[in-house]
Amino acid sequence: MTRAVRRSLPGRREAAAAASLGVVIALGQVPFSLAWLALPALAALLFLLSRERRALPAFWLGLLAGAGHFALALNWIVWPFFVDPWRHGWMAPFALVLLAFGMGLFWGGAAALAARAARPLLALVCALALADLLRGHVFTGFPWALFGHIPLGWPPEQLAALVGGYGMGALVLATAALPLAAPRVGTGLVALALAAATFWGINRQGQPVGDPPGGVIRLVQPNVAQTLKWDPDEALATFRRLIELTAAAPEGAAPVLAVWPETAVPYLLTEGQGAAEAIGASGLPVATGIQRVEGEAAWNSLAIIGPGGSIAQVYDKVHLVPFGEYVPFGDTAFHLFGLRAFAAQQGFGYSAGTGARLIDLGPGLGLARPLICYEAIFPEEVATETRPALLLQVTNDAWFGTLTGPYQHFALARLRAIEQGLPLVRAANTGISAIVDARGQVVTDTSGRPALLPLGKTGTIDAALPAALPPPPYARIGDWPVLALLLAGLGLALARRRRM
Repeated sequence: MTRAVRRSLPGRREAAAAASLGVVIALGQVPFSLAWLALPALAALLFLLSRERRALPAFWLGLLAGAGHFALALNWIVWPFFVDPWRHGWMAPFALVLLAFGMGLFWGGAAALAARAARPLLALVCALALADLLRGHVFTGFPWALFGHIPLGWPPEQLAALVGGYGMGALVLATAALPLAAPRVGTGLVALALAAATFWGINRQGQPVGDPPGGVIRLVQPNVAQTLKWDPDEALATFRRLIELTAAAPEGAAPVLAVWPETAVPYLLTEGQGAAEAIGASGLPVATGIQRVEGEAAWNSLAIIGPGGSIAQVYDKVHLVPFGEYVPFGDTAFHLFGLRAFAAQQGFGYSAGTGARLIDLGPGLGLARPLICYEAIFPEEVATETRPALLLQVTNDAWFGTLTGPYQHFALARLRAIEQGLPLVRAANTGISAIVDARGQVVTDTSGRPALLPLGKTGTIDAALPAALPPPPYARIGDWPVLALLLAGLGLALARRRRM
């Protein structure tokens, strides 16, 4: 039995190497953005995995590499537990370990699948890219810290307009594998490909998007610490701060709309009364995150507040955070067993909206696709049948700490702008708030400064809405071509093994 167990495990050196390489690969993720270090580490990991031809040891190596990668890349997961550290702080290390190894299972499964293929390197590239795609969809999906996010912050990120984030992941894996597949010419081909992608990306970034089509938007960043956000004694001060920032005199052209972050209003709104009336008297229509309640049910929503406190349009968040905003199957447990403790319809968590929709921001701005918090990380859910003029994201990234999470979340929202060829308007409670053009570049405000408020700053941005681009290839086609190519490549690698 002992000998059988040992045969199912990799060697200690290989296991340590896999975990270490996973950590180094994570340095390619924002905010580290060390792609030049992550790519060689990924090549070394592919070499290590391709040498292991036994499924179980390969699984463990892939799992350990993935755990190392996600432990560093997703370290922000511990921060929500320190909002109330005396009650929840003890859970932080368990959350990080469970998340890291849970995400690592996808790498482990890909490595095990490729272990017995006739062409293990081809199988690894295809299986790992497919694992990222699968991770973005199963169990409501979590497409964060993908291989395709390594180019973010570098000119080759513009390739997302052609193939999307998942397609960029396949290209990253292929780039790392090429020197292993063709040792003599592979390195030269990689250098040529990287140079071409960089040149193309720089050229695309430098091309004019077009004159702004209409109005100036004001982003309001109140910068409320999460520990104080729902403090009753702080609620009035927070609300007054939002009103004052919205009503402040502009330095340039007058804005036509103010945007507040997710759940910015610390009160429930009633049309034409109280807080809604105060917002309507600020001098601008306001798009703001609110909490909406009907009976026992509640929604995380975005509303347009107009003159007199009118509530013209409401969007309810569709893609909720499991265990953060709702408990999976909680409503089912209520229907089947009468268990109320986890049912959103009984007031325990948020209910999901009925579906993606557009909201009309009025003349000069047009239709917007609203995105609340991490809805912006799902590329397939951003597109709508009617093409909008912009993406509008409201979020509260105070949950993510200050080290990695907010930077990664902003980078993923920028990626959606590149994929869709649409400008992004983003209001975040503690930052990063910004207005981004249809190529993912931060624009300038009405004073000529970058239209971006960094983490931890209170203030406003006034900038004209950038123009949209014609739909790029990815916006028209989506992930289907990439999925078909990866499945064909994996099938080829596995089929050849059966013919031997």
